[in-house]
Amino acid sequence: MARIVKKFGGTSVGDIDRIRNVATRVKKAVEEGHEIVVVVSAMAGVTNQLVDYCRKAAPLHDAREYDTVVASGEQITAGLLAICLQEMGVQARSFLGWQFGMKTNNVHGAARIEDIDTAALEACLKGGRVAVCAGFQGIADDNRITTLGRGGSDTSAVALAAALKAERCDIYTDVDGVYTTDPRIVPKARKLDKITYEEMLEMASLGAKVLQTRSVALAMKHGVRTQVLSSFEDKPGTLVVGEDEIVEQEVVSGIAYSRGEAKITVVGLEDRPGQVSHVFGPLADENINVDMIVQSASEDGRSTDVTFTVPEDDLRRAVKILEGNKKDLRFRDLVYTGDVVKVSVVGVGMRSHAGVARTMFDTLADKGINIQVISTSEIKVSVIIDAEYTELAVRALHTAYGLDAPARA
Repeated sequence: MARIVKKFGGTSVGDIDRIRNVATRVKKAVEEGHEIVVVVSAMAGVTNQLVDYCRKAAPLHDAREYDTVVASGEQITAGLLAICLQEMGVQARSFLGWQFGMKTNNVHGAARIEDIDTAALEACLKGGRVAVCAGFQGIADDNRITTLGRGGSDTSAVALAAALKAERCDIYTDVDGVYTTDPRIVPKARKLDKITYEEMLEMASLGAKVLQTRSVALAMKHGVRTQVLSSFEDKPGTLVVGEDEIVEQEVVSGIAYSRGEAKITVVGLEDRPGQVSHVFGPLADENINVDMIVQSASEDGRSTDVTFTVPEDDLRRAVKILEGNKKDLRFRDLVYTGDVVKVSVVGVGMRSHAGVARTMFDTLADKGINIQVISTSEIKVSVIIDAEYTELAVRALHTAYGLDAPARA
């Protein structure tokens, strides 16, 4: 008998029939003798509707009341799933965040978990019942409901798995695992049996939307074995585990891409100590995240050009901030575009293999794709290219690193 946390996302509980399907899966696990805790998201589309209600009620609404409203979606799903389980003869009860002891800070809309009091859940499991928990929500020390931000149900599930010392956390979604790249772009993409926490964290942060980044970081910190699998197909998924569980690691495990990027070049910045800090300081003050950075000498040899990337949604704001500081920064011009994409190769095997970056650069050059910015870490190489070459680049790199699935006989 194992203790397992099972999390079901919005598409998995999109209507009553799908909730019944989830209940059937849970019942099967119970009949196999496992202790089951279920974490659920709101039904597909419900959270968006609740957010819209808040905006229509008041554009500058109280964040505490916002959390009260948007947390209700998960409450509905938890109650409905408990009812369906009971109808199938499975003992179950629902829990809201405050009932299962999910204690957070008081940053409404983006709360962070501080502690989980598992006493109520332990009592429920000891009594032979399934605990159905509302994800995405908790309670602050002032007794107000909080929410963890978008994708927070994944984080709730992993946190509960860690607190309850569960053997595994299963994340059910509308895909059947983690692939070497987006199968919609590369039909030959392969599903991975296992992937390390570090690789999954990089893939998630680079645009792969299978798991929420925060939940992967939490799983890595606490060593929670996490499985990604489909709600709609009964087959094994992908296990996210520690490096020691993977016997032979691939040099490159996957190709990720992110379309939501923008590139800014500060042209002719005065080349003196502290100038680059003066560029990025005001952006940081406005919570604009700067990612890839390249500095090079300007044509005149007396100044420098600084190129960097920001989320595309922040491009206009970043440009406005820089232009507002032009007098102090003394740069000559700003050049910017949102028509770029970040493409990355990821793999823990890079640590012990040379030539990974060269293969990437040679492959893109062979396809006539110009690299605008380069960034590297111990297990990834990322480049910025024109958005029009996204699919060509991903397919070419997938083949170059030997990731294509073999042709079916």
